Amino acid sequence: MQEGDYEFASMKDIRIGRYVIIDDIPCRVVDIETSAPGKHGAAKARLTAIGIFDGQKKSIIKSTAAEVEVPIIKKRKGSVVSVSDNTAQIMDSETYEVYDIAITEEFQGKLEAGKEVEIIEAMGRKALSRIWQ
Repeated sequence: MQEGDYEFASMKDIRIGRYVIIDDIPCRVVDIETSAPGKHGAAKARLTAIGIFDGQKKSIIKSTAAEVEVPIIKKRKGSVVSVSDNTAQIMDSETYEVYDIAITEEFQGKLEAGKEVEIIEAMGRKALSRIWQ
């Protein structure tokens, strides 16, 4: 990971829907379980999250006072230029850069040339996040 790709946040500040980095993979938090502080220790939190690029389920357990890495997420709009098999060619609406993005199962059969999409970018990788039209 590069230094500008993430920042730190306290475990107690993380909420469902926020992003964290687990095993060098940016993930969206889907569940949080906390335990009460014990006689000899601090409260612990267990985060369950889904990788935003690979869809894998990950979890992490840390003290609520500990810090966790949070990816810097950029959301961009783009237009679908072409679709072939499992790849879509997208043109960024701001920079007019054209790049290829893998089409996940969620978007199979829903993309076609001319549609507006939202792209999520984190840690040098890009993925489709939703279709506007």
